[in-house]
Amino acid sequence: MIRRFPGELPPSAGLPLQWRDFLPGGQPLGEALAQLFGTPVMQLECSGTSALRIALMTLQQQQPQRRAVIVPAYTCPLVAIAVHSLGLELRLCDLRAGHFDLDPDALAALCDARTLAVVPTHLGGRVADVASARTIASRHGAFVIEDAAQALGAFSQQQSVGLYGDIGIFSLAAGKGLSLFEGGLVVARDPELREALKRTSRREIPPGRGWELRRCVELLALAICYRPHLLRAAYGRPLRQALAAGEPEQAVGDVFPLHIPQHRVSRWRQNVGWHAAARLPSFLEQGRQRARYWKSRLQQLPGLRVLDDLPGDEGVWPVLMLRLPTASRRDAALRQLWASGLGVSRMFIHALPDYAYLRGLVPAPDVPNARDFAARTLTLGNSPWLDEARFETIIGQLESVLRGGG
Repeated sequence: MIRRFPGELPPSAGLPLQWRDFLPGGQPLGEALAQLFGTPVMQLECSGTSALRIALMTLQQQQPQRRAVIVPAYTCPLVAIAVHSLGLELRLCDLRAGHFDLDPDALAALCDARTLAVVPTHLGGRVADVASARTIASRHGAFVIEDAAQALGAFSQQQSVGLYGDIGIFSLAAGKGLSLFEGGLVVARDPELREALKRTSRREIPPGRGWELRRCVELLALAICYRPHLLRAAYGRPLRQALAAGEPEQAVGDVFPLHIPQHRVSRWRQNVGWHAAARLPSFLEQGRQRARYWKSRLQQLPGLRVLDDLPGDEGVWPVLMLRLPTASRRDAALRQLWASGLGVSRMFIHALPDYAYLRGLVPAPDVPNARDFAARTLTLGNSPWLDEARFETIIGQLESVLRGGG
């Protein structure tokens, strides 16, 4: 029997908002974040999905004869929905065995003269191998879009992620470090491309005042509820109801509408983000320190692997991604821990071809490594509220499962 603790831990580490964040004042959020992370000015959009659409539309205007977009076979379903919404051809690339990176051989086989963009993903705040994707894409004149939705504040070789490809996108959704409840950022190294991204946004994105009012209310609710004693009702109860109903996709929030909201972000929400952003670098560094400690403990368990960065890379740690030796062991661990309120969850439930609601929208290639990754990984939220007592409960359950007792 798992020990029960008061409250509920979130499945990822988001920066808690403070009442001072709602005071007047501030500057454009994209400028403030650029100063923090040493990037060109970031362009603010209403979601990471919207930022991806803006990026793809802008690139296709430059290369209208190209219509294929290559994405990992294991990634957020919203990526596939964004590509489909633009009428582009979606191609799914299998992963490297045991990792979330694109498999170079599979990517080379998929790239051709019709390829518009390749989209490597910095999954769970870990830094992806963009260099290999860029090398393969450049042979065919294709662009590279870095999906850094979960990696705002991550660095590779002392440079922010998002700057090694042609375009980088980030998310400001709930649980993604800095949050406006929903929001996205797009950045590009090339000044002409940055101007083209701005023109696309001005032309394509309507004011959408109704949607923005809804996001303002949701942001207030997030600020109030993002604490353990309220998350049990706001997050934990719906999670356990979905699990009891046998709906894991609903439990992790993998089922999305096919319509993507498009609207402009109000100055009020930007100001909230601007105030909170001042605390973001220290919050991310504290998360790295916690992750190093938890990782050192987890790596002592037999057969367990914690996905990490390569030397010279410094990701962010909203979650720790754990790979178990078999799917059955992973499932046994989840049966004990997923509904425990300790922040244990899954990244995405399936490889993209295996979502029933995406059939007909995504192709169905054989992607064994992506399916294996989906079947053998779980996540541990790196929340500042995760303490030693809770961690000991988690590690005890994992050890029992790995040693054959779970």
